[in-house]
Amino acid sequence: MSLLHSRSTFAILVALLVLFSCHHHRAISSRAHAVAVLLDTTNAATDRLALLSFKSLLTDPSHALSSWNESAPFCSWQGIECGGRRHPDRVTALSLSSLNLAGAFPPSVANLTFLKTIDLSNNQLDGQVPIELGRLSRLQYLNLSHNSLRGSIPAALGRCSALETIALGYNQLEGEIPPDLANLSSLTYLDLYRNTLSGQIPHSLGNLTSLRLLNLMRTQLSGAIPSTLGRLSNLKFLYLSINNLSGTIPPAIWNISSLVDLLVGGNERLTGRIPQDVGETLPRLEALFMYQNQFHGPIPASLANATRLSDIEINTNFFSGTIPPEIGSLQLLQKLLLYENSLEVKEPDDWSFFTALTNCSNLQYLLLHNNKLSGLLPTSISNLSVSIVFITLGSNSFSGNVPEGIGNLVNLNLFSIGNNTLAGSLPASIGMLKNLQKLDFSYNNFTGEIPSTIGNLSRLLVLYLPSNEFSGNIPKTLGNLHHLQQLDLSYNKLSGMIPEDVMAISSLSTDLVLSHNLLVGPIPSEVGNLKNLEMLDVQGNKLSGTIPSTLGECQVLQFLYAQMNALQGSIPSSFRALKAMQELDLASNNLSGEIPSFFEDYSSLYYLNLSFNNFEGEVPKTGVFSNISAFSIRGNNKLCGGIKQLHLPPCNIKSPQNKHTFRTLIIVILVIVASVIISSILLLFFFFYSRCWPESARDPSTSLKDHLRISYSELVKATDGFSATNLIGTGSYGSVYKGVLEGEGEDSVKVVAVKVLNLQTPGALKSFTAECEAMKNLRHRNLVRIITSCSSSDYNGNEFKALVFEFMPNGSLEDWLHHEASSQAESKHLSLLQRLNIAIDVASALDYLHCHSGTPIVHCDLKPSNVLLDDDMVAHVGDFGLARFRTAQKSASSIGFKGSIGYVAPEYGAGNRVSAHGDIYSFGMLLMEMMTGRRPTDNIFKEDLSLHRYVEIAFPDRVIEIVDTPLLAELADDEDEAFEEKEPTGGKAFQCIVSLLRVGLMCSKQFPTERMLIGDVIKELHVVREMLLGKKDV
Repeated sequence: MSLLHSRSTFAILVALLVLFSCHHHRAISSRAHAVAVLLDTTNAATDRLALLSFKSLLTDPSHALSSWNESAPFCSWQGIECGGRRHPDRVTALSLSSLNLAGAFPPSVANLTFLKTIDLSNNQLDGQVPIELGRLSRLQYLNLSHNSLRGSIPAALGRCSALETIALGYNQLEGEIPPDLANLSSLTYLDLYRNTLSGQIPHSLGNLTSLRLLNLMRTQLSGAIPSTLGRLSNLKFLYLSINNLSGTIPPAIWNISSLVDLLVGGNERLTGRIPQDVGETLPRLEALFMYQNQFHGPIPASLANATRLSDIEINTNFFSGTIPPEIGSLQLLQKLLLYENSLEVKEPDDWSFFTALTNCSNLQYLLLHNNKLSGLLPTSISNLSVSIVFITLGSNSFSGNVPEGIGNLVNLNLFSIGNNTLAGSLPASIGMLKNLQKLDFSYNNFTGEIPSTIGNLSRLLVLYLPSNEFSGNIPKTLGNLHHLQQLDLSYNKLSGMIPEDVMAISSLSTDLVLSHNLLVGPIPSEVGNLKNLEMLDVQGNKLSGTIPSTLGECQVLQFLYAQMNALQGSIPSSFRALKAMQELDLASNNLSGEIPSFFEDYSSLYYLNLSFNNFEGEVPKTGVFSNISAFSIRGNNKLCGGIKQLHLPPCNIKSPQNKHTFRTLIIVILVIVASVIISSILLLFFFFYSRCWPESARDPSTSLKDHLRISYSELVKATDGFSATNLIGTGSYGSVYKGVLEGEGEDSVKVVAVKVLNLQTPGALKSFTAECEAMKNLRHRNLVRIITSCSSSDYNGNEFKALVFEFMPNGSLEDWLHHEASSQAESKHLSLLQRLNIAIDVASALDYLHCHSGTPIVHCDLKPSNVLLDDDMVAHVGDFGLARFRTAQKSASSIGFKGSIGYVAPEYGAGNRVSAHGDIYSFGMLLMEMMTGRRPTDNIFKEDLSLHRYVEIAFPDRVIEIVDTPLLAELADDEDEAFEEKEPTGGKAFQCIVSLLRVGLMCSKQFPTERMLIGDVIKELHVVREMLLGKKDV
């Protein structure tokens, strides 16, 4: 009983304790809840203020943020999301994509501490990415792509531990990728596409094991691809294209079995092979982009094991061997781009790949041009997928005929098989290709008539059939091609008259080329319909009649070639409207009458040929007629007057028939004399008052916009007072400075090179005069363009002379060949192809100077330091201070001539006259220097050993011993094995070097007449280039 009582008492006490405890807990909970509500209210206010601050710093032209005001809860504002069970009033998402917002990125966003999502993509934000974003520990999604953000990627983002997505593509971000990003263990998506980053891909990115997409395309990254990326076992999309990456693809990357897209194209310096088992190691692969690099070896047949492959783009490499027929088993294949390689067909069975491709029912693009494919064009081409839209087979060695079944490919947009040896007639079924937009059958041996069914190709834009053996009339049905922009039927055997229907194709805009055929009759007056045409070429036919006046309605026309015909009559006055004309050639016709004076007003005209006609009367003197090298009037015996260089007789002045006429004539003469005197005084005035005039004012393109006159003070400003920091070179007669000329407009800023003559040096003034005279009328893509010259006085009254040239950012060939002292020595290496291209550029410049510049010019000082390289590594020959005109024998002596030791022709030392042979000698020495890396003045060349003899001794069997060291690695790659001791190779690169040294030896022969002609040099260099690339140029 007592026990029962005790238990009841204990139960009562426990109940009382429980009641007290519950009451106390409720009190505490109430207080905690009150504090939480107060904090949430405070933090919500902070979020509101942060959002309003964000809005105040942006420009909102579309009023997208008009709902952001005090009258509505901020959680209801556009682009704002709030959420969370515990914190329903805190901002968790800021999504304002594609609203045209502008201004600097407001750092106040970092005050929204509950943010999980930031999406401000596709706006116009600028400024830097705020480092304050590193405080957002909850941030999972950051998308700032498609803006104009600058500065570096903040390393602080590495502290946003929850980040899963970083999208910063399409901005202007700079600097290196911060290694701190490797701390983001949850990151699955990293997109930095299209920025101007620098440095290498951080090895630490290999720690991002959750990464599924890595997009570093177009970011200017350099160096090797880190092998650590092979650790990314979840990676599906690896985008590294269009950078400056080099080396090989690490083997570990070829083993990431999850890869779907592997894109490394457009780096140009990546090398190596595709592993033979690639299809087994990358079974999920759908896209393989390796284009425009230096990959080599065969295409593995195992690619067929990657059964999901739909896009193979491995063009513009050095792949060799045959195309594996196994590729035909890829049922999902849509694009097969293998062009510009060295793929070939050795046996008839090697063509089986073409038949196999007929199984690829989704195939749309088949691009095989510029390879070594030879033999009969397979008839199975007609059985390719009806889905196919592009076929390019040009620049191979195909023979045979185009099969009749080609009309089955009804969805073709582009069909190009130019530059082969195909023959026979074109099938009429070609007219069934109703979707065709470009048809290129050029440079083959096709015969017969052009099928009239081509007129059925209503969507055709380009019809390109030159250099064949087509005969018969031009089909009138071509007039049905109402969208045609370009028509080229040149170099065939077409006869009859030009159809009026063709001249009525008003859509023709690029060019209409009918030259070098057997066409007769007049040029149809319907030519006036071609109001958008830029070039008309009918030269080399048998056209007759007068030039139609309606041609003057083609006011966009820039190039007109009608030479070598039988045209009659005068030049129509309607030509006055052809103000866009740049080249006009009417030579070798039967034209008569006076040369129209309105040609003087053609401001863009730089080439006019009226030779071998029956023109008469006075030759105009201004405009194009003021430059003897810009026009030709030979073979017109009744012309008079013109500039004195023409040496034409003066035009007869009729005798005055009365005193009034005589007095008028006297007054006119006096006015002219007075004008001449006044003009002379004005010229002297400007000369002595420090104004600098362009060497050529005839063509606005040869002078800098808004700088028709440049004072000494402007050059001082442009070069920062000719400071040492801007000094980029010194020569025999002066120094060259980098400068920046600024005009009034945004586009008038131009980086230039200013060559300041040291007039205390004997011969400097003569050099200045020679360079001005040589370059003022020269225009060629491989010559350094002179912008202006300056004859003035400096601030101390001393005579000052300078030349202003276009700036060449890649320096001189000398810098690239001999860079021992360069801080960039490791990166300054020229590939064999680059050296060959430079040689072709220099030879083209000499060809222009010697043969195509009007008065032939001899450079006289060709050497590596006078060969400058632009952004694209195109060579430009400069420094014409020693140049000589080959006009009068009395001025052609080389006595007292000072060229550069080692490069100057030996005959000049004996006082022989300056000639083009001397430049050829210098070119030969230059070419041998490019291949050996040895200057002609190297210390090893003593007594009887010269650079020529050095090469001659080694040629051809021991050439490998003298090749420039950087080329040895390329020779090793060419053989696909380590280069061993002095064993000559029979590879393509080796054969090219041998051929180039042969040209160098032949150009540097002791006697001038034994040297090659520059035209033959160019042909030989192009043959070598085709050999190196394993293809013909398109």
